[in-house]
Amino acid sequence: MTIKSILTALGLSAAATMVVAHGDVAPQPMNTDALPDVGEEWLTENPYRSQGGEVLATANEIGASGYNQNCARCHGLGAVSGGLAPDLRYLEAEEFGDEWYVERFQYGYTQNGITKMPAFGELLGQKAAWAIRTYIELRPDDGALDEHVDRLKEIRDELASMADGSSGDTAALLTELRGIAEGVETGSGAPVADSVAYEAANLIDNDSPNFKAASEALTLGLSAAQ
Repeated sequence: MTIKSILTALGLSAAATMVVAHGDVAPQPMNTDALPDVGEEWLTENPYRSQGGEVLATANEIGASGYNQNCARCHGLGAVSGGLAPDLRYLEAEEFGDEWYVERFQYGYTQNGITKMPAFGELLGQKAAWAIRTYIELRPDDGALDEHVDRLKEIRDELASMADGSSGDTAALLTELRGIAEGVETGSGAPVADSVAYEAANLIDNDSPNFKAASEALTLGLSAAQ
């Protein structure tokens, strides 16, 4: 489904009129120092999307914090809309979706003299805009992990046991988590989803795997998905 059809279905093809009142909320600052500079002129496409690796991960982490502080009240936790504001997960992860997003981020939205969404551009800046965009576009689609829930619960329990000192095959679990993560689809069409499987894999994919944190990430993520 294209972003045009989604916005039309929401009654937003012209003006995004379903956005709830947000004018009384002061934008919260974001620390974007860890992100590469993107210049002063506003771009029309997410500059962090194609860089991948550490840059994408950093943008996603910063964007998650910024989204939760500035956007979740109206657009929903995890970017899952409750129906009163656009579900931003379905903005296409390409220039068309980016243009719609960045225009709203920069200038906000006013209807009948009432601010429905404040202008974030001058207050937060372009790096913050694209960090939040990165977080949004990496959200998994609804039900993307449903077929893997039972197995992920088993992996969670295995990781918890390993955190308590039990032996286990870290490499095999990592391979399985990576395989599950690669099959999780995003709502935006982005090729990588920041799913709980992806997060858990990253937590154990190093010289000092954090089994406890990986188990806890799966517990929280699976609970939120129910």
